[in-house]
Amino acid sequence: MSEGEGKVRGRSHGSTPEVRALAAEAVRHLWWLKESGVGEVPAPPPRPAARAPAVPPPRSPGTAPRAPASPAGPPAAPPPEGPGAARPPAAARGAGAPAAYSVSDRGCGSDALLSVRRELGPCTRCKLHGGRSTLVFGVGNPAAELMFVGEGPGAEEDRRGEPFVGRAGELLDKMIGAMGFRREEVYIANVVKCRPPENRDPEPDEIEACEPFLKAQIAAIRPRVIVALGRFAVQTLLRDGTPISRLRGAWREYEGVRLMPTFHPAYLLRNPAEKAKAWEDLQRVMKEFGKAPVRRGGA
Repeated sequence: MSEGEGKVRGRSHGSTPEVRALAAEAVRHLWWLKESGVGEVPAPPPRPAARAPAVPPPRSPGTAPRAPASPAGPPAAPPPEGPGAARPPAAARGAGAPAAYSVSDRGCGSDALLSVRRELGPCTRCKLHGGRSTLVFGVGNPAAELMFVGEGPGAEEDRRGEPFVGRAGELLDKMIGAMGFRREEVYIANVVKCRPPENRDPEPDEIEACEPFLKAQIAAIRPRVIVALGRFAVQTLLRDGTPISRLRGAWREYEGVRLMPTFHPAYLLRNPAEKAKAWEDLQRVMKEFGKAPVRRGGA
């Protein structure tokens, strides 16, 4: 035992404090084994990564020695890798480590979208970041032929990290269903990725900071048709300040993609009489895809 102790002490001389601490633990354990009557410790089988055994608590006088603890189990498996791998929790990445986004994050279902999300990062490019709970990137099919673009997250979207999941989202789901699509078949994003305070309109500098990422999302998805929901989505993409009431219902084009302007679902909730006009707009989109109406009044 003294020979082993000497080897441990000799190897720890001049090493880092962490190594010296581990060596001291090993020496204490060797002494404990000696006192317990263990004369020889068999060499363990080869292991990928050995662990120093924990030092047992001191025995009370008169108690029988306990058998040494069984060797620790195999080291935990490394986190899965590859495009479909889940992101490890923040604690596992370490404080201050850059976010390791993966396609399991909402809206990042392709290498191209993942690249956009990584570039966006934990964005602080405008003042909206200070009041957000969650950055809302997007959701849906990364190869969608139909893409919806709204204004910005509301309270429920900010909480859940997904666009259009509040009351306006419920109405949008009905609109999508009435068009003969499912929510998971389309892609949904917003002009700004963080919730404006009290759901106010996004301001020009906030739109300017977020716009490159919306454009990069569109370029990554390459949809056949974009439905621009409301004034901010339409005016941002078309660079046209004409009121939405005059723009809606007429086909426009955004960088080679057909674009249909229509009312935002939140506006339709406040103005139910305008739903008929929005339904007309959506039917034009359906005609582009060769779809017949699923039901009248779906918008």
